[in-house]
Amino acid sequence: MLSELAIERCMMAAYLSHLCFPKTTSEEDATKGKWVRVNKNINAQSGLWSLILYYRRTRRLDVPLITEIKLLSEKDAAPTDPTWAKVERSVRDGVSGEPPMYLWYRRGNTGKEMTAEEKQSNLITEIDVSYGSDRPWYGFKKLEPSVTVEKGRIQSEWLTYRTGVHKPPPAPPLHFSHDGKFKILQIADLHYSIAHTDCRDTVLSPCIDSDNRTTTMLARVLDAEKPDMVVFSGDQLNGQGTSWDTKSVLAKFAIAVTERQIPWAAVFGNRDDEDGSYKEEQLQMLQALPYSLVERGPKDVHGVGNYVLKVKSADASRQHLLTMYFLDSGSYAEGYFDWFGFFKPTEYDYIRDSQINWFLQESGAISPIERPFTPDGANDLGKIWPRQSDQITPSSRKLAKPNALMFFHIPLQEAYWVADMNPNTGARLDVGLKGLEANSNAKKNDGFFEKGLLKAKESDHLAGGNALEVKVVGNGHSHITENCRRVKGLWQCFGGGGSYSARGRVGFDRRFRIYDISDYGETIWTYKHTENDVILDRLQLAGRGAAPLYEG
Repeated sequence: MLSELAIERCMMAAYLSHLCFPKTTSEEDATKGKWVRVNKNINAQSGLWSLILYYRRTRRLDVPLITEIKLLSEKDAAPTDPTWAKVERSVRDGVSGEPPMYLWYRRGNTGKEMTAEEKQSNLITEIDVSYGSDRPWYGFKKLEPSVTVEKGRIQSEWLTYRTGVHKPPPAPPLHFSHDGKFKILQIADLHYSIAHTDCRDTVLSPCIDSDNRTTTMLARVLDAEKPDMVVFSGDQLNGQGTSWDTKSVLAKFAIAVTERQIPWAAVFGNRDDEDGSYKEEQLQMLQALPYSLVERGPKDVHGVGNYVLKVKSADASRQHLLTMYFLDSGSYAEGYFDWFGFFKPTEYDYIRDSQINWFLQESGAISPIERPFTPDGANDLGKIWPRQSDQITPSSRKLAKPNALMFFHIPLQEAYWVADMNPNTGARLDVGLKGLEANSNAKKNDGFFEKGLLKAKESDHLAGGNALEVKVVGNGHSHITENCRRVKGLWQCFGGGGSYSARGRVGFDRRFRIYDISDYGETIWTYKHTENDVILDRLQLAGRGAAPLYEG
C-alpha cells in the first residue's frame, strides 16, 4: 500500500543508484515505509539525465494511503483539497523543449478505515513506467497524458498504475475432449517491438503498425481453429535494439490468446534476450500473465525454461495421454564485442549435454499406459465408444508411454538431413516449403538427436525398439521454411513465420502450424493455416494410416 511518491534525478551508474534515493529519516521510514525504486528511467529516450520514480510502501494501518494520481501542467488548475500532494520535480525534468508536467497524488483513508471493496477498487497498490502506445501490463492502467509525445524515433512514455490486487487467471488443466481430441496452435517468431513499425516483406499496402496487424490476424486464426492450447516457439521479441524494455513488449505479445482464455506455453528464441531483460526476469513476467503454463525448469540444467507439460483424459481417471517437452535452445554460442562494446554473435547456440540428460531422466520417469486408451464411463458415450472399441483387438493393445511432442526454437542439424523413404510409396517423407533460405541450425552439437531423441522409446518391447516416444519436434527460427521432414523416424517441423513484424518473403504468406491430435493421443495430424485462411499440407505424423515406422 503506497503512502508517498517522489521523482529524483540520477546521474549515477546502476550499481550506485542507491545514492539517488530521496532523502528520508528513520522516523519517516518507520511510519510511511522505506523508499522503493521503480527500475525504469522516465527519461530513457530524450532526457539529459535519468529520472527515477520512487514510492513508499507501508504495512501500517494508521497511515493515509494513496487512492488517486494525476498529471497536471502548470496551466492546469491545481487541486485545493489538502489531501492532494504534489511531487516537486517535473516528470519532464531534463527534457528540452517540453513544458513541465507534475505528478499529483491524493492520500485518502488509512488502511484501517477502508473497506475491502475500497481497497480493491480505489487503493493504488503499484506504480510503474511503460513505453510505447500499446496497452500496459495486465491489471495496470495508463495515466493520461503521456509523459513524452511519440515523435519520430521517440516512443511515448507513460506512468501506469494498478488499483487493488489483480491476480492473473491461471491456466486450466490440460485435457483431451471427451471424444479424445486436443489441438495445438504454434506461433513462430512474432518479433514484436516497442515502436509501431511498417510490415516487412508483404504485398499488403499500406501495411503499418505491424505488431497490432499481426495480433489482429492471429485473433482471426484463433477464432477459426479454436485450439485447446497455444505454443509460442521463440523470438516473441525482436531484440536488435527495438525491444529494449521487455515488459512493455511482453504486455502485448499474447493478447489475442489471453483474451480468448486459451492456455499457452512458450520457449525462448535467440532474439528474446538480445536487449532488455535477461531470461530469468522474462520468465517471471511470462508466468505473471493470464493463462500461462510457462515453467522455469531445473536450475542445474542449461538454459531457462526446460519443462514438461502433460495432457490428461477428461474422465475421472485423469490418465496422462500426451507429453509435451519444452527446451531452451539458447541464443548464441560464440561471438565477440566490437569497439563500441556491442556483442556481435557468430554462432547459434544448441541443446547441451545437461539438457539431454534432463530429457532422458524426464522421459524415463513417465509410466507406460495401456494404449489405445479407453475412457472411464465409456457406457455414457452411447454407441460411439463400443463401435470404436469393437475395432480394437486384444493383440492391438500395448503398454507404452504416451506419444510426445517437443518444442524448441533453433532447429537441429538433423532437421536438414536426407528424409526417410516411405516404403509403401517410395516417396521421401518431406512435405512443405524449404530451401528458400540458408540452413539456420547451430554449427556445434552435443548430439541431442542421437543421444536423446532416438534413445527415448515408447517401450523397449515394441517394434524392436523402433517406436520413438517423441513423434515430432516443432521449431521456429526459420521464417520462410515450413516443411515437415522425417529423419530416422522422427518428424521435425518448422512453424513458418507468423508475423508481419518479422523478416519474410513477398509471396510467402504468414502462417501458423496446427497439431491436431485425436484418438486420445494416438493420432497426430499437422497442417498450416495462412493469413489468407488457406489450409496447407495436411499430413499425418502418427497413428493408424501414418507412414510405417523407421526400420533403418
